[in-house]
This record gives sequence, C-alpha cells and structure tokens, in this order.
Amino acid sequence: MSLATLTHRASLPCPEVTPEQAACLLERHYGMTGKLRSLGSQQDLNYRIDSTQGRFVLKVCRGDYAAVELQAQHAALNSLGTHPGLRVPKVIQTVEGEELLTVNVDGQTLHLRLLDYIDGQPLTHLPHLSRTVIEGFGELCGQMSHALAGFEHPGLERTLQWDPRHAQALINHLLATLPDLPQRAALEQVARQVEAHVQPLAAHLPWQAVHMDITDDNVVWQRDAQRHWRIQGVIDFGDLVRSWRVADLSVTCAALLHHADGDPFALLPAIQACHAVTPLQREELEVLWPLIVARAAVLVLSSEQQQCLDPDNVYLKKNAEHEWEIFHIATSVPFELMQAAILRSVGETLPPVANQDFAPLLPGLVGREFALIDLGVLSPHFEAGNWETPGIDRRLLDQAATVDGLAASRYGQYRLSRTRPDSALEPETLPLHVELHLPHGTVLEAPFAGTLREGADGLLCLHDSELSLRLWGVRTSLKPGATLVKGQVLGEVQAPLTVQLCRADLEPPLFCTPSRALAWQALCPSPSALLGLACDAEPELDPQALLARRDASFARSQKHYYADPPRIERGWRNHLIDMQGRSYLDMLNNVAVLGHGHPRMAEVAARQWSLLNTNSRFHYAAIAEFSERLLALAPEGMDRVFLVNSGTEANDLAIRLAWAYSGGRDMLSVLEAYHGWSVAADAVSTSIADNPQALSSRPDWVHPVTAPNTYRGEFRGPDSAPDYVRSVEHNLAKIAASQRQLAGFICEPVYGNAGGISLPAGYLQQVYGLVRAQGGVCIADEVQVGYGRMGHFFWGFEQQGVVPDIITMAKGMGNGQPLGAVITRREIAEALEAEGYFFSSSGGSPVSCRIGMAVLDVMEEEKLWENAQVVGGHFKARLEKLIDRHSLVGAVHGSGFYLGLELVRDRHTLEPATAETALLCDRLRELGIFMQPTGDYLNILKIKPPMVTSRRSVDFFVDMLSKVLDEQL
Repeated sequence: MSLATLTHRASLPCPEVTPEQAACLLERHYGMTGKLRSLGSQQDLNYRIDSTQGRFVLKVCRGDYAAVELQAQHAALNSLGTHPGLRVPKVIQTVEGEELLTVNVDGQTLHLRLLDYIDGQPLTHLPHLSRTVIEGFGELCGQMSHALAGFEHPGLERTLQWDPRHAQALINHLLATLPDLPQRAALEQVARQVEAHVQPLAAHLPWQAVHMDITDDNVVWQRDAQRHWRIQGVIDFGDLVRSWRVADLSVTCAALLHHADGDPFALLPAIQACHAVTPLQREELEVLWPLIVARAAVLVLSSEQQQCLDPDNVYLKKNAEHEWEIFHIATSVPFELMQAAILRSVGETLPPVANQDFAPLLPGLVGREFALIDLGVLSPHFEAGNWETPGIDRRLLDQAATVDGLAASRYGQYRLSRTRPDSALEPETLPLHVELHLPHGTVLEAPFAGTLREGADGLLCLHDSELSLRLWGVRTSLKPGATLVKGQVLGEVQAPLTVQLCRADLEPPLFCTPSRALAWQALCPSPSALLGLACDAEPELDPQALLARRDASFARSQKHYYADPPRIERGWRNHLIDMQGRSYLDMLNNVAVLGHGHPRMAEVAARQWSLLNTNSRFHYAAIAEFSERLLALAPEGMDRVFLVNSGTEANDLAIRLAWAYSGGRDMLSVLEAYHGWSVAADAVSTSIADNPQALSSRPDWVHPVTAPNTYRGEFRGPDSAPDYVRSVEHNLAKIAASQRQLAGFICEPVYGNAGGISLPAGYLQQVYGLVRAQGGVCIADEVQVGYGRMGHFFWGFEQQGVVPDIITMAKGMGNGQPLGAVITRREIAEALEAEGYFFSSSGGSPVSCRIGMAVLDVMEEEKLWENAQVVGGHFKARLEKLIDRHSLVGAVHGSGFYLGLELVRDRHTLEPATAETALLCDRLRELGIFMQPTGDYLNILKIKPPMVTSRRSVDFFVDMLSKVLDEQL
C-alpha cells in the first residue's frame, strides 16, 4: 500500500463553488431552483436545497475521486432503499437521466450529484446521549452490517484513510509529517499497541461492504412526542468500502466517546445492541477496542493535518476539540480492561487462569479458621453513619480477629465505607483484593514460579507471563528481578496484608466501580484459591428477578419509582444507598423529616417495643404526653387530638368530623388537589395526575372549586383572591339552592400538589368566612406542607393569617412510623361520639407516641426548623437563578424544604414541559439524585427532602439540575 495514495485525498481542501455557481449547476442539470444553504463537511462541499419539489442535498467533490467509487455509493443507496428498517437518501437523476455528473468549474474538475434530504438533526452538539440513543446507534450498526452483507461493487475496492486496516501505517506516516504535534509519545504508543493486539487476529476477521461512518454526524434523529430521540436515517456514504465487518462498529463507538462523560464503558450498550442484531465473532469482539483507539488516533492526526492545509475551515476547528476528547477517553483505560468489558457485556468469558495449581501463599495457616468480616451495605457493624469514619474497615477487621489473630475481608463485597454522598460519580466500592489480619512474621511462599518486582507504596509483585500476584504489607530479603520457584519463601508479614491477583501485567485499582466490576473481576480474579480461604462475597439477588417477584405478588397499582429502579436497602440522613454502595440524594422523602437511619428513632422504638406496644384504648402515659405536645403547637382554642395511622386517615376522619358537627354532607374541595386514597379522602381529591378519572368520578356531595393557582390558573398574580373566591361563592349558592347543608371546605393552605404554590393573599380568610357563615367547618390539610417544613412558619395556614377548625397532619410526624393526627376543638371532636367511638391501632400506640415525641425533640435539638429557613432559603435562591439561565425553567414555588420547580416550553403560553420533566428526572437518577414530577401536567419537580438536608446537598442538586438542563433535553 502506498502512503501517498492513502493520504492524497486527506490533504485536499474542499472544492470552491459559490452558492451562485451551485444554483446554476442545479438549474442547468436538474431543472430545479430553490434556496441554497451550505452544510458543513470535511472535504466535500454540500448545499441543502429547499425547492418546490422538496428538499435535497447537492454534493460536490473533487475529480480526484474515482467515478466508480461514487457509483458504488449510488448502488448501495439503491440497494439499501429496499431494506426494511433502514432509511437512506434516494439518488436523484439529472434531466438527462444520469446519477453522476462530472463538470468543470473555474478550472476544477468536480463530481456532482443530487440526493434527497432526510429531515432530522445530527446529535454532535449534545454533550450527553441517553442509553437508549447509544443502543440505537449500535442497533443501526448491526442493521447496516446485515443489509450490506451481500453487497458487491468494483468501487468498494479502494484505499481509504479511514479503513482500520491501514490505521497503523497512517498513524506513523502522519506523525512523521507533524513534528510539533502535542502528545506525540501517546500516539506512538497507540500505534504499537494497535499492532500488537490487531495483527494476530486480522486474518480471522470477516470482510464485507461497510458504511464506515455511522456517527453522530451522519445519522439524523428527531424527537417524538415524549421527547425521545428516534432515528430518521443515515446519510453520507462517502466512506463506503470493503473492509473488516467490525470496522463499522469501531467507527461508531469512537464517535460516541464524545458523548460518554469521560467514561468509555458508556459504549457497551451500543456493542450489546449491535451484537444482538448481527452477532460478532470472538475475534471481532477482541479486536474491537484496539480499532476504536486506532480510529481515535487517526481522527486527531487527520484533523491536525487538515487544519494545517485549510486553517480557515470553521468545521475542522469545531471538530478538533471533540476529536482530541475522544482520543483522551479512548486512551484513559488499558486495552485489556476494555477487551474484557466488551466480552463480558455480550456474555463471553475469559479463559480460566492458566496457573490453577497454586501452592499455598500462607502455608503455615492452611486449615486454620479465619473470621470473615462483613463490610457490605447491610453489615450489622455499621450504624448511625459510622462507616464514614476514616479507616473504619481496617478497624473492624482488626477487631474481628480471632484468638489466633486471623481475620479477612471478602473479595467482591461492595463496601459501604466507600460510598460518596452528593457525588454524580459512581463510587469505587467493589474490592478487587482481600485484606487479612495476620500475626506479624507470618511466612509467605510463592504460589507459582515468577519474577519479583517492587512498586510504589510498598508493593511487592510476583509475575509470570500471564499472572501477577500483588502484595502489600510484606517484608522480603529478595532483590527485585529475582526469579522464584513455586513454594519458595517470599517474605513475611510485617503489616496488615493485602492480596490481589491480576491476569495481565497491569496496575489495577484496589477498588472499582460497580459498572466496571464484571470486567475488572475477569482480570483480577479472587485470590481465594491461593489463600485456601472461602472469602468470596455471597452472590447477590438478581435485581431484575427480585423486581419480577414483586410484580408477581404485589398489587400492580402500588407503583415504584423508575422503570428500572435500584435496590435500596439502607439510608442515612438525606441519602439512600443501593446494594452496590452508591448514595442517592433523596429529594422526595418528606416522610423522613429527620433523615434516614436516625439513631434516636432506633433507640426510642427499640426501648418502647421492649416494654409495650398496643392500641389507644389502653391507658398509658405516652398518649397523653404526645397529645399535650401537639396541642402546644396548635393555635389557641384547639384542645382535642385524634391520633391516626396516616395522612389519608387524618383527612378521612376530618371529613367525618365535618359531617358529624355540621349535620350536612356536602364538601367543597379544590381542583388539582390530593388528600388521600380512602373513600372519603379520594372523593375530595381532584388531581388527575394521581387519578386520571378524578374529574369525572366525583360523588355528588363533592363540589370542586377552581384551583387558586397564581402561576398558571385562570387568574394570575398575588392579587387574584377575589376572582377565585367567586368559584367558592358559586358552589355555595348551588348547595344553598338545593336546600342541602354544607359540611365543610378542605384545602391545603399552601398548594402542595402543585409544588408548594402560595395561595393568593387573603384567599383563605374570605373562603373560611363564607364557609362558616353557611354552617360548614374549615379543614387545613397540613399533611405535606406543615410541621415546620416551609421554614418561615410551622403551619401552612399561618401564611394566610387564618385559623382552621380542623388541622390534619401526618408524614414527618413519625419519621416513617405510621402516625398522623387530627387536631380540633372539643365541640367538633365530641360530635363524632353520636356515631360511635374511635380508636387507632398504630397511630396512637405507645411506640408511635414515643417516636412522635422523639421527632419533636430532635427537630428542636438539631434546629431543623431553622435549617429549613436558612438552607431552604439558599435553596430557593439558587433555583431562582436557573430562570435566567435555562428557558425551560418557568417558576420556582414554595419555601423552606417544600419547593416546586415548574418547567414550561414557553413562558408566555405556559405550555407544560411534561416529557422534558420525565427525562430530567431519569437523568438526575443517573447522576445520583432521586427526583419525581408532580402536578396535573407532571411538569413540576416537587422538592421535599428530609429537613436535615445540608447546603452541600442543595448545591449538588442545583448544579446537577443545571447540568442536565444544559444537556439540551
């Protein structure tokens, strides 16, 4: 192969054809006129044509391109046009019936052709691509390979700079022509590595026609109604060639690295999707990563060369940065790691470790009993956040040592101590080693023959051609470079011993992230065989199988967050922790007002459980003490408490009290509100997000009034109370005209279900007056917004300057214990006695009462109300700054730790950004944040975290929210 031939076209600048010249050619040869717009390209000149006949692309390339190569492209397009599932451009013939023209423009010999235009957009500009989009690229690669498998044409036999068969030669040639190139050493090393990995496998790789450019530039997409990207078609067949089949996928994967957030493992879904359509041979899987790295090197070198020849080409300059980014990501991990990751991702395994017949590493301890310490997420050794203490794992290991001083950690057990709160990065929680507590002076012997080597931080490494044993905490008298036979003394333990095996001559980490666990565990197998110790972690339950068990036995109307939810089994403060040790910032749990895992809750509950737990009909001190505490928080005049199990029960009971006291049954409730799931509480709930049939299924005793939504309601602004009160007056008049007695009015005093929107000033004062004048009672549903969560006031109704007749409360009262309350006046409470007595099995139990008082104590001691004011104020201020930066953010509602971020597509029409909100929540979950939408249009982030939430967590949340909005949902 001639390097001159290989690089000749790469050194050619774009043809020079003005829009006016292009328009003349178009009219003369195609009989077409229209508006021309230049499209970016590396070496060809492309004009988009908007004409009365439709939209087309005029493609102009230099005459250096052999006509047979362009004819091959046309033949491929015509062939692929008949293949179901693939959309490619159609070739448009000239008025003379030709598909390809050769013309002369200002002394330039040029090839001219016209293709139809596929509407859509490339995704080059998007910094992040979802897993489904990455899978889409991979599936497209598989479909293209399958469709081109039998395609033949003389024009495919060509020398192309992008053909990976020539990558090493091209890299070496371009390096020689670019003497001042940055990172020359890294590029030279890549060339050597590519040769070492590809050459032995090249003869086994299948050949066929390949597109060679299925990239974020050359696949066009459009969003559907749910804002999900859908492939529209593949364009630009200029790199069509006969080469290795796997070349197509390598090109695609290299392009996707630009959208991988620095993580090459993000490519694996594309490889899996391609393999599912067109299964790849083992050799193709093994050579894929070297070809991806080679492609990255060719990209940066070609770009550097082209910029030297065409320094004013804006398209080239724009691409150069992300091509270097691709190279940096591609070279950030060892070849062996990505080869293992690719194989494991499609179900392939690595061959077993060649040296299975190990001699014991610790011959003097064979048969002795070790204490195996549990350092996992569910370990009973961890409580009250003690896993955050530096050195906790080592301390627990030392404490667990038996009388003989022998203890060991488990290989492959996800470590809770390695979790990282308030971090978008996946934590490195999986140990690829075993730590042992042994008596000093314990002798170690070589488990296999090899050469000794020393490294940094006290590393002692024994390696042969296929395996390395890495040790820390060993003293040896042997010199580096010494050759050992199996069973020869290595040294003796002088500190805690760390043992790690590795297949290749790599420097693996001691811990890896869960997403890299399969690959790293394939390269760093368990050292249990040479230790003679069953120290591997217990296999975890398959999360998908567990979810299937839930779906098979748990009523499906009880939904779970996310389509593919992580398994959460532990929490601490304002974070939830999955079984791999990843911490998620909890922005949903207003129930856990004190946060998760609070030691006071565990202590109080355990103490009371050890004494007594029964129902409220028995006589015990806690029920009186807790009731007194609640009345002390209520407005003057309220003197009776009911204890119940939940907010639903509290609202249900409040409605019964209104019926009993008023003698009527008709209730006013507010549209878009949610009050619970029982018959009565559901009847007054009108949120269509919670019940799509809510507006059509209300009983005749429920009279919904217009939602006083000051942001997107019928009347807007803080002075809109009189306008909304008219709806109340209208419904009261209807009830009076029917000669029915009004029972009452139920309303959240801050509009919780809509994200904490404040009611217009004076609204409740006017409505309460009207309701009471007609004999009804006023119920303030404080289940979501009360108990200090709003920061500047303890009860939501305080913001309106009113006192209700009945207060309902639950959620944070018990920090997760089933506990709710109804607070009212004596005359209202006693009206219920005519209908029978009332009791609560759980809400008024001794355990619930003690926990309820402990919650109030901790809120005071830890100044959580103050935290809601200060940190909550900072939170809202930071969210409000997003309005100026992101057009999708329409408004910020609420206060304290009850906030709503409303997303709209248009700030004038207030079109709700429902699909974008769903995508945003899914993306936040990937970044370590739990968030869900609310409101009738599901376009509001209802932000209601535990009241222990810190300023650091707030800043992390807002930073990640802004990042996702920047990713152009």
